[in-house]
Amino acid sequence: MNLRERKRSLRDAIMARRDALDPIWREQASRAIAERIAGMDRFATARVVLLTLPFRSEWNAMLVVARALDAGKIVVAPRVDAPARMLRVYRIADPARDIEAGYRGIPEPRAACPEFALDQVDWVLVPGVAFDACGRRLGYGGGYYDRLLPFVAKTVPRVAGAFEMQIVDDVPMAPHDLGVDVVVTEQRTLHCSG
Repeated sequence: MNLRERKRSLRDAIMARRDALDPIWREQASRAIAERIAGMDRFATARVVLLTLPFRSEWNAMLVVARALDAGKIVVAPRVDAPARMLRVYRIADPARDIEAGYRGIPEPRAACPEFALDQVDWVLVPGVAFDACGRRLGYGGGYYDRLLPFVAKTVPRVAGAFEMQIVDDVPMAPHDLGVDVVVTEQRTLHCSG
């Protein structure tokens, strides 16, 4: 099986298992993940946080959005620029007003929100389907975060939230695929070995 097939197979398997999780359990686990993230020193001291918005059966990252806004942080989130095949980040001040269903139905900031410079971001929440202990990440296959993350300073923590069942022994990666520094689940915080 080639790399693309291995990725697709793992992606399909994990997404099917994640979709099958009980919604009540998913919300409880999401609260535990958000609690762990909010307790991280680097998150607490961050001024500008780039947060992903939850889609389908992902953990509820809106809990972190709410905590960040309540703490007075500047919250930015990605919006797909489909022609450029890139993500641009926009500030969210009021989730009820500033978020809409965007590219492929994924929640994203409205185009009217102010665009924000990536070099001002000092903490990033990275989405993914599967992760391993080395911080390797399997995304959704579009490569959007692999193209976005190089524009964020290398010193900025790249943190993923995920359910424990999304942690696997080995994520297949290509040379251009970018990983994360930390993976936070409902059970533990994995500081990745790179």
